[in-house]
Amino acid sequence: MRIVVDAMGSDNHPAPDVAGAVEAAREFGDAIVLVGDRERVLAELARHNTTGLALEVVHAPQSVTMDDKPGVVGRAKPESSMHVGMRLVASGEADAFVTAGNTGAALAIATLHTLKRIRGVYRPALSTIIALGGQSIILLDIGANTDTRPEWLAQYGVMGGLYAERALETRHPRVALVSNGEEAGKGTELVREAAELLRGAGVNFIGNAEPKEVLGGAVDVAVMDGFTGNVMIKTMEAVGQTIFGLLRRELTADTRAKIGGLLVKPALRRAYRQLDPFEIGGAPLLGVNGVVIIAHGRSNTLAIKNAIRQARAAVNGGIVEAIRDGLGRAPVEND
Repeated sequence: MRIVVDAMGSDNHPAPDVAGAVEAAREFGDAIVLVGDRERVLAELARHNTTGLALEVVHAPQSVTMDDKPGVVGRAKPESSMHVGMRLVASGEADAFVTAGNTGAALAIATLHTLKRIRGVYRPALSTIIALGGQSIILLDIGANTDTRPEWLAQYGVMGGLYAERALETRHPRVALVSNGEEAGKGTELVREAAELLRGAGVNFIGNAEPKEVLGGAVDVAVMDGFTGNVMIKTMEAVGQTIFGLLRRELTADTRAKIGGLLVKPALRRAYRQLDPFEIGGAPLLGVNGVVIIAHGRSNTLAIKNAIRQARAAVNGGIVEAIRDGLGRAPVEND
């Protein structure tokens, strides 16, 4: 397998991007292509023992920043590390692309300039994966499309179900629409119409689910519009940070609390690892004609390595081919 890593992606690039790639090459044995400023990438590689590892550097004279406008950067920086890396996948010279860079830019570059959409896909969907109690749950869309149509949501359910089955190895993944009630007929008109479409979409659609069911492990794929998904993910992150912040403050408030804190520290560390997005690494951009894994901008070495792990799983699961086959039976004009 040959996986491309955007060496200029993370907030602290290229250090974690390169270090994660080195660890992945050592652990998985695949060829890793680092795309970015050659001099900076080679200088960072020199800090690591790369003996026997299949590592390659491809120069990209430009890079996408977090401040770049997604609608502009696609044409303004045609030789960015994102463009160059995705073109390697589009041409068949690599199997997957991993980036911790500007999410909106990655979406625009993949959809409009390099990989394009899989035939039949209305809109690609951004996803995220959370792991709770040993179960992986995929949530989509989390921000690619804030204004959504029922048929788009139905496709998200199909694509998310295929990813859960092929890449996350979930048997008969349970697909649900996030709504304000479990009962059929609850939710907005968008949700009600999408539910009708999902019932005939050939997936294991279990109906509506409230956020408590999603976090309680009652579903494997949670489908929603991009606005709802983005708010939901940011709320979850904020709540987690707030709770752990409160615990840290209270467990150091006095001597008795500090003693108790030492006793519960191992359990808290295990709980934190379940909520740590770096343990997952990244999540797929579904619907584009190639494997693209997007990691958090704050990604560290562990996160980049695990994002590469996600890319390997997507390639091994044949996710692009599965989506193409699943949606290609009924020709749909890409708009």
